[in-house]
Amino acid sequence: MSAQKVLVTGAGTGVGRGIALAFAAAGAEVVLHYSHSGAGAQEAAHSITQGGGRAAAMPADFTRVDEVQGLARRAQEFLGGIDVLVNNAGITMNRSLEETTPEQFDTLYAVNVRAPYFLAQAVLPALLSVRGSIINISSVAGVRSCPESAAYCTSKAGLIMLARQVALDYGRCGIRSNAVCPGWVRTPMSEREMEELGKAIGKDREESFTEAVREVPLSRVATPEEVANVCLFLASDESSYMTGAVIMIDGGSTVVDAGTLAFRKAL
Repeated sequence: MSAQKVLVTGAGTGVGRGIALAFAAAGAEVVLHYSHSGAGAQEAAHSITQGGGRAAAMPADFTRVDEVQGLARRAQEFLGGIDVLVNNAGITMNRSLEETTPEQFDTLYAVNVRAPYFLAQAVLPALLSVRGSIINISSVAGVRSCPESAAYCTSKAGLIMLARQVALDYGRCGIRSNAVCPGWVRTPMSEREMEELGKAIGKDREESFTEAVREVPLSRVATPEEVANVCLFLASDESSYMTGAVIMIDGGSTVVDAGTLAFRKAL
């Protein structure tokens, strides 16, 4: 792990920050991309360097392809190459099909699909030279429908297919590409969503988290570190024969047949 050079997008907070810190703790050199959470990314990079590691925080507006390509160039210059790309950056949008405007759709897809696509394209030569790895952080929403989230769910499904397509097209060149699909993870973003849910159902944030995972088999929310651990595995030789995989980190939520839950109390 010590030789790995890793670019993590959306690393200023939440899952991305946890992934970046985990790679650094394992000995990797890391570039932490951020769009808005600059303070968080810079603080994390500083803590890594203070601990003897090597890291840098780099901004890029993911609605602009030229900035995505610029990030790829600057990251490679700093790291001297790239072994692992973690496409984590993304935005959410709770809008039904009839409510979504073309502008909202375009912004969501620019960040969630177009940016990862062209970032992967930009770092592809570096990855080919080292038989590197791409890890796309999708979501349970990429494989299961969520209420009034048509654009968001389809964008996350697109990220899964991007991972699979890269696995097919570049597997013979030694590149591995996988997708990770978290369920609820304790992050500032999810906490804001739970506050909004709480307003709608008359509960506080913690009660809303409890309500959200009520039917999840493990009955709890994940931590960023639990997602990061799977990413470390996917970037390691321990997963050397895994590519095109779609891995759920969801506490078992996607194994539930919602139509049978009414029978639980009867059994």
